[in-house]
Amino acid sequence: VGLTRAVTGLIMSRSAPDALSWLGTRSTIGTVSNRKRLLIIAHAPSDNTRRLFDAVVGGAQSPTIENVEVIARSPFDAGPDDVLAAQAVILGTTENLGYMSGALKDFFDRIYSPCLDKTEGLPYALYIRAGHDGTGTRRGIESIVTGLRWRAVQEPVLCRGDWQDDFVPQCEELGTALAAGLDLGVF
Repeated sequence: VGLTRAVTGLIMSRSAPDALSWLGTRSTIGTVSNRKRLLIIAHAPSDNTRRLFDAVVGGAQSPTIENVEVIARSPFDAGPDDVLAAQAVILGTTENLGYMSGALKDFFDRIYSPCLDKTEGLPYALYIRAGHDGTGTRRGIESIVTGLRWRAVQEPVLCRGDWQDDFVPQCEELGTALAAGLDLGVF
């Protein structure tokens, strides 16, 4: 949360644009040919989880971020090539029976071997929509990304318990912070 606020404070001179539709969203920010690529992979099976996904994408597409290309996909539509081309990743999932969604687990199953030893140090962040505490979900994801040797650049955003509208701006801040950090060369 500290990194999110610090980086967000550096670039937030205007509010983020309305979020785009979630499935297969591709947006290009800036015109410099050496743009960095932020990959957002999230399972969003409900209206509320779609709102979280759209908030992350909207935050990442802040008009103050100039040199970041945002690629947003469902876990089913993303693969190793997407990860290999990214300079940072945001992962989003629901808590399902105390674990990550099957969709995100399937994504990891498909990208693990092709990305192992090729994405070491890849900056990532995570948000979880958890009906309970999100502990098992977080532990499962962190176990996999530890094996990939990815680098967490902030604490996960845990949207716990009953739905709260406050979850949306937390996810928007996450998207803004990761894109801004990438744009500014923080990670």
